[in-house]
Amino acid sequence: MNNKNDQSGSAGGVSRPKTIVKIDDGARMRVAKDRRSRDKDAIEVDAKNINREKLVTIREENAELRELTASSREKIVSAAEKLHAEADEHMIVLQQANSELVISTIEATKLAEELEIARKELEISKNLAEKANRAKSNFLSSMSHELRTPLNAILGFAQLLETGSPAPTDGQTKKINQITKAGWYLLELINQILELAVIESGKLSVLKENISLKEIILECQIMIEPQSLERNISLHILPFDSTLMVAADKTRLKQVLFNLLSNAIKYNKKRGSIEISCSTSTSGKTRISIKDSGLGLSQEKLEQLFQPFNRLGQENGLNQGTGIGLMICKELVELMDGSIGVTSTVGVGTEFWVEFTSISPLQTFTVDTALSISQSAEQITAIKHVLLYIEDHPANLMLVEQIILDHPNITLLTASDGNMGVALARAHIPHAILLDINLPGISGFETLKILHSDLSTAHIPVIAISANALPYDIDKAMEAGFHSYITKPIKIKEFMNSINMAFNL
Repeated sequence: MNNKNDQSGSAGGVSRPKTIVKIDDGARMRVAKDRRSRDKDAIEVDAKNINREKLVTIREENAELRELTASSREKIVSAAEKLHAEADEHMIVLQQANSELVISTIEATKLAEELEIARKELEISKNLAEKANRAKSNFLSSMSHELRTPLNAILGFAQLLETGSPAPTDGQTKKINQITKAGWYLLELINQILELAVIESGKLSVLKENISLKEIILECQIMIEPQSLERNISLHILPFDSTLMVAADKTRLKQVLFNLLSNAIKYNKKRGSIEISCSTSTSGKTRISIKDSGLGLSQEKLEQLFQPFNRLGQENGLNQGTGIGLMICKELVELMDGSIGVTSTVGVGTEFWVEFTSISPLQTFTVDTALSISQSAEQITAIKHVLLYIEDHPANLMLVEQIILDHPNITLLTASDGNMGVALARAHIPHAILLDINLPGISGFETLKILHSDLSTAHIPVIAISANALPYDIDKAMEAGFHSYITKPIKIKEFMNSINMAFNL
């Protein structure tokens, strides 16, 4: 082996001695141990360095967390303080609201108590008003009866004297005319005062229907012509669409137009004129105008129109009137949902107008012609009729007896109370019964009930005759079953017409 080493060492041509170091196992182990120790120390140093870095990082993070925590704590504290402040404010608002609610509750309770007191007072007032209204209605009905009863005798016998045989002398005729003129004027005054009272009490009702202007103006013309001829006043109806119709109460509209026409005649000049015209507007209204050629009214007097008991034009002393006709016209027109107005020029004349809701025109127009009184009378002249009159007032009995004397085809039976009347009706079975409402003992209504409950007399037409002339008196009688209703004072022609109509049943 040495030779080999020598040869290899001399391969380069130089022979070098080779040192061989021998290391024992112990040294090797120490070296390895030292190396491990150094490695461990290095690892520990590295670990410490790493831990130190981590610690620094953690400290930095903790510092940031502390800052964030502090900031969050500040925000939380600030928010809490803000919430607390808001809560305090809300608490104050709630306390104020609660105080106001308590006050409102107290006030509401007080108001409720006051309302209850007011309600009770209103109820008491209402009951008193209704009681007073009933008393007023009863008073008006009673006054109507008490005033009309003597007028019935005055006007009734005056009419008999006027048409009696032998005929009255010229001097007597003038005196009779004064009696009848004053009597009918007094009756007009009574009627208008009572009617105005009924309107103001709210008890007057109207029945609106489709009214033909052609028909109602024609009827008014017939009614007013005697007055216009007497005063030599010409009446002109200007051409208008004959199909025009309005929504109104026929009876009340006729009453209004007749009143306006009467005034146009009354306050017109001698040989004056009256024009009646009708027109429609785009607003769906139809106007009826009545224009006279009288003296006209100043603005001051126009402002005084439609006031009760204001008789404009009375200063000349020629015109007699109640002064409440226009007031009634205004009330009636407004009850029918219409309007009324007037224009006037001093020295030229005055024009009154009324307006009502227009109704679609009909294509055809017919007017029923009523049977005249004379025709009705002719139909029954050949037949003998029995009339029973139940009346307690001697003057009224005598008046009807005198009227019937001029009708030989009628036999008159009389009774002074309801019981006697029922007995006569059962015994004679008359063709018609004339029954006074206000009777001693049993009333006219009770008498009618007895007559209707008896099969032998139930078919007999019973005519009510009474000085109670208010609308609800008439309605009450018609609802009870009377055939017709005659008001006192009677007009002889209308009275006989009602009797003849009952006989024709």
